[in-house]
Amino acid sequence: MMEWNYYNTFITVSPDCPAEFGTVPPDKKGGRTKPSLEYELAAGQPYGYTQEELMYEVHVRHKGYSAEELAENGAEIRKVFFSKPTACLRASMLPKKYGWGIHFNEKGKMALIPRESEAYHRFEAGEDGELKVVAGMRSSKK
Repeated sequence: MMEWNYYNTFITVSPDCPAEFGTVPPDKKGGRTKPSLEYELAAGQPYGYTQEELMYEVHVRHKGYSAEELAENGAEIRKVFFSKPTACLRASMLPKKYGWGIHFNEKGKMALIPRESEAYHRFEAGEDGELKVVAGMRSSKK
């Protein structure tokens, strides 16, 4: 299986991100959105998830799997999810649209860092030593 996690990495907001501040993604009338689930999980447990863990948990919640389904078929659901190519968090709406940088520590655990914060500017400038800094993906090809 492929390694999907980042280590000692900071994903900055996308160059064309419209948000000047870290903003909570809204849900839609029809239910939860992937960005709102990503935000809820990552903001609720700073440095609690790796990219793989977060993406899988968002997938499970977004698809609405029940505890029973996961207990019975969790291994298969996980295998199918990780067998398909999936965009990494550089392509998430959190850095693309909502103003969140994403810091991954040496263990690959992530925390959301609001664009306006001192920590964001410190990470972006690479002041934390061995940190790899990569930009979130643009929303458009301009």
